[in-house]
Amino acid sequence: MIPPTLVPIAVTQRVAIDPAHGERRDALDQRWAPFLAACGLLPVPVPNDAELAVALAERAGVAGLLLTGGNDIGTAPERDGTERRLVAWAEARGLPVLGVCRGMQMLLTLAGVALEPVSGHVAVRHAIRLGDERVEVNSYHGLAARMVGEELAAGDLEAWGVADDGVVEAVRHRGRPTVGIMWHPEREVPFRALDVDLITTLFQGNAR
Repeated sequence: MIPPTLVPIAVTQRVAIDPAHGERRDALDQRWAPFLAACGLLPVPVPNDAELAVALAERAGVAGLLLTGGNDIGTAPERDGTERRLVAWAEARGLPVLGVCRGMQMLLTLAGVALEPVSGHVAVRHAIRLGDERVEVNSYHGLAARMVGEELAAGDLEAWGVADDGVVEAVRHRGRPTVGIMWHPEREVPFRALDVDLITTLFQGNAR
């Protein structure tokens, strides 16, 4: 029985290419649905078409936006354009935005931060400093932003989580309910309380 209290949020999808059928498909990891339900959220997957995605988000009455992982920026133009439009739409309405892996990279790109290749961050687990805590996260990315001294040169985005090699693993906006994380919470077995609490708070409470 699905609780009637689940809060709907718009969820972007990766572009998956099927050469056997000549198709570009919108795809979403099935693990996102149970993870978001554990956070009290109802995923509303949106197509990689900017106008249709915004129309669906509006008509569904979503309470926030999740930018998921997959596709390096620049490799799927339809997704890039859709996510840029959705972020602007959500921010104009003061809605919470969460970027995961590629999703955080999109937030950084929109803030004018250049991504660079990094080593030792694909299919591994490693420790990061997250606020005042030290936690272990999964890692599946080959591109990232690095700290410049003690700061992240990203306008109103501030570094919130940093790996030992200076790679930025989490960001948050100084004035809006916008958060980015480089790890994949939906891939943890079982789901971690840290991730559930973070995302529940962002979309249903206070982003900070």
